[in-house]
Amino acid sequence: MFDSVCLDYFLEHQTRLLREPIAATREEAEEFLEDCMAVVCRNKKEVTAYFKEAGVDTSGMSAKELLEAEEVFALPDGRYLIVEV
Repeated sequence: MFDSVCLDYFLEHQTRLLREPIAATREEAEEFLEDCMAVVCRNKKEVTAYFKEAGVDTSGMSAKELLEAEEVFALPDGRYLIVEV
């Protein structure tokens, strides 16, 4: 489900969301992301739609603030990984 870009980026930046690293390998990262029901969004519009569908009140938040939320990881290829713990 999660490709190498997602897994490698999460491994490198996981402490932004978690106090301590939870995964040391791609396999551990994939298992953690699956357990958290993390999602990959193709673009900013999908990120906004995801939060609205999840019932998160995003009124008063700019698109920039939404994309900078700690659970949103901007992947190097332009996609977004959302990890809610």
